[in-house]
Amino acid sequence: MPNRTKHISKQYEKELKALREKILAMGNRLVDMIDQTMHALVERDSALAKEMIEFDHEINRLEVEIDEMSLNIIALRQPAAGDLRFITLALKVTTDLERMADLCVNIAERTLELNEEPQLKPYLDLPKMAEVTMGMIRDSLEAFLRRDDQLATQVTIRDDEVDQLNEQVFRELLTFMLEDPKTITRSTRLIFISKYLERMADHATNIAEMVIFMVKGKDIRHMSIIEEKRRGPGKQ
Repeated sequence: MPNRTKHISKQYEKELKALREKILAMGNRLVDMIDQTMHALVERDSALAKEMIEFDHEINRLEVEIDEMSLNIIALRQPAAGDLRFITLALKVTTDLERMADLCVNIAERTLELNEEPQLKPYLDLPKMAEVTMGMIRDSLEAFLRRDDQLATQVTIRDDEVDQLNEQVFRELLTFMLEDPKTITRSTRLIFISKYLERMADHATNIAEMVIFMVKGKDIRHMSIIEEKRRGPGKQ
């Protein structure tokens, strides 16, 4: 009986390790997808943009595989405490990763549309937004796999940088549209791309907030709304 218990324990650890590796693989593929999609935008590479639209199927496949692995572990191993929380949140993490891939497809689609017209302006802030966002995704996943709430907290702070860049892009493109109505269509598409990147950063923040919940048992989502309700109307 002790040998059987030891065997089951080793198999369980093997399954958890495989789950972590699969989540990391999905995250790495997503970051590569974002990087290549932004390259397609900057270099006006329509062929690459089309490749990234098709690549979304790979992300979807990984999401399905991770969901199946997670549910099988829960059903067969009946994990408790920290492991159960980790596996349950893994299901939510893959949802955020898949939605980021969908946003990446949206960027690729806007890229194809933009490439049909002359380039409006050099793309500087958008690649910077993407770089910060990719770093947030990498760190949020590392924090999740290492159960590192301090790294997760840093990710939530960096979300402000992406928000500021999004506002900066919007103001600049609004100026273009006001000065020349012929730029409205191209400017609008670039504003969409900026918003897609900002939403990706929000998803990375969601993952980071889940890490904090997993480690500390404290849900910090929507805390500003909760605090405002506690203060009551008219209180600052």
